[in-house]
Amino acid sequence: MGKGRKESTGVTDSIVRGLLEKKGEKVALIDLRNIENRICDWFVISHAASTRLVDSLVWSVEDVVRRETGVKPCRIEGRENCIWVLLDYGDILVHIFQKPYREFYDLESLWADGRITFIDDNMEKKG
Repeated sequence: MGKGRKESTGVTDSIVRGLLEKKGEKVALIDLRNIENRICDWFVISHAASTRLVDSLVWSVEDVVRRETGVKPCRIEGRENCIWVLLDYGDILVHIFQKPYREFYDLESLWADGRITFIDDNMEKKG
């Protein structure tokens, strides 16, 4: 899609760091690049227990990505209620949920054709 692979990878790494910095839970990367007619190249998904914590994750992602890469989101949706916030970085969409809504919408199952990788607190990738 729009960005080069190297730039997308740098932004994705910064997004993950922003989520982990504020204790985002069950951080998942979904690589959609092998899916025809995809809406973006990557999903990054995480959740938190409350509206306040979701908002904290959103601020952290924005801050870390801007500081490390100079990139700002094209658009942010859902910040008013912090149930499900979407940060649009063009080829990368960041979904930050409150836990029950993540379980309900289950994006990992909906986009199971992509390659899903979970990230632990040390930014180590797991299957």
